[in-house]
Amino acid sequence: MDWQQDEPKVIDEEMLQQAIEEQGPQGQAGDIAKKEGIQYEEVLQLRLDYKNILKIYHLWHFTSLTKLQLDNNVIERIEGLENLTNLVWLDLSFNNIEVIEGLDSLVKLEDLSLFSNRISVIENLDMLQNLHILSLGNNAIAQLENVLYLRKFKNLRTLNLAGNPVCDEERYKIFVAAYLPELVYLDYRLQDEQTRESAITKYQYAIEEMQQNELQNEQAMEAQKISNEELQLHKDAFVEFLNGPQLFDSMFADDPDAENLALLPGMEALLDNMEALCVQIFDAGLTQHAQRTAEVESFFTCSREAVADNQHKAAQIAADFESSRRQKIAEMQQITDAELLEAHISSCQEQGNQLSETLMSLELQLVDQLEEIFKDFERNISDMVGGFIEFCRDLENQHHEQQLEIALATLEKVVKNELEEEIPEDVAMLLVDKDTVTNAVSASHDTHLLKIDNREDALLTRINSWMTGLLKSIHDEEVTRNRKRISEIRNYISFVKDELEDMRLSEHN
Repeated sequence: MDWQQDEPKVIDEEMLQQAIEEQGPQGQAGDIAKKEGIQYEEVLQLRLDYKNILKIYHLWHFTSLTKLQLDNNVIERIEGLENLTNLVWLDLSFNNIEVIEGLDSLVKLEDLSLFSNRISVIENLDMLQNLHILSLGNNAIAQLENVLYLRKFKNLRTLNLAGNPVCDEERYKIFVAAYLPELVYLDYRLQDEQTRESAITKYQYAIEEMQQNELQNEQAMEAQKISNEELQLHKDAFVEFLNGPQLFDSMFADDPDAENLALLPGMEALLDNMEALCVQIFDAGLTQHAQRTAEVESFFTCSREAVADNQHKAAQIAADFESSRRQKIAEMQQITDAELLEAHISSCQEQGNQLSETLMSLELQLVDQLEEIFKDFERNISDMVGGFIEFCRDLENQHHEQQLEIALATLEKVVKNELEEEIPEDVAMLLVDKDTVTNAVSASHDTHLLKIDNREDALLTRINSWMTGLLKSIHDEEVTRNRKRISEIRNYISFVKDELEDMRLSEHN
């Protein structure tokens, strides 16, 4: 075929634009689409078969794509699909692929064809838990153990391995039926009950043992998942590892007097209370995270409502204009008097200008409204960030005051020989006089505050980085939305004027 005689290609802009124009809307709708420009992120289906493609590239903007055909090319590696997270159907058949890879982000994928490639191992599909149909026929799969890998895909109902060396094994069909009991179709044929029953009988004990191992693995993975989700929540709240004694231990780790001060009568209860107070910091962080999350959700809700209301008003105005415009175009097509036709054309052009002003005015109102919402959000989120670390410092100050009070009270008892407890020699050296005790407690307090300051720096850096990134993304999305809207208005008005101008020129001719 001619396409096979061409030089191997990399997917580029020219190929993509040509494919979209050929597969997209035609006629008037196609003309409008060309004027507005090809919006890759709005394309839902794309066919790039028989293009002699060697390398997958330039597809990162197709974030809404649900169906992609890349069959009958010369692709050697699965790559460049990371952003196509809405993909449901993917055809990579009739290529030169040797390894299954690069599909981890395609978690919505239901139908995958890798038919007629050079694959020898079924692997790297773990994230595709929605997979219903998998075609791996005409490859180089030789080991039956590959079938065991597919047990993790609970939704898999259709499997094609026909044309692989593994199919030549005598026990192939019964092995697949035993280890993939939910499979409905194998190699284009419906699985029959007789084969299923024979398979269960033959492999019963092996399957029971495997199921037990799988259950244990699933339980371990579920526990790990819960732990990871909890840790991620703590990271999002910027309080990871603070629900244990970490901050408390770190505050005392580099404190040379901490061990001696801890031996003062009454300090044990105070230290226990301090550790509990450190956990309060963790709880406060989670509470503030929930407040930040609610504020973010509130912002987006207000923004969406403002945009939807504005779009509804603009759509109604545009629909009324379009209905009137079509009626007037039909009337003008019946006019034979040149001057009367010119008057109608001029009137329609003026109405188009008025529509443009009205729609642009509505868009400007929306921009102002969103700007106010954005400013309120920025102010609220900044206020939330500011107060959290003071809670830590207040706890330490309380601890310092109580520790100093205990130390001075102990010193007074020593001076009066009223101390009943035996104290170690190192502790006794602190209880020489008031200055020595006060200096030791103050030095300990300074060490603790330094640890809090270090945690504060790290905390504020992360929170401010989060806030800056969030605000920037919101601003960038609004700029993109505004530019797109203005482009839509201009392109529509340009289309209206071009149609009127064509009518004027045809009259003169």
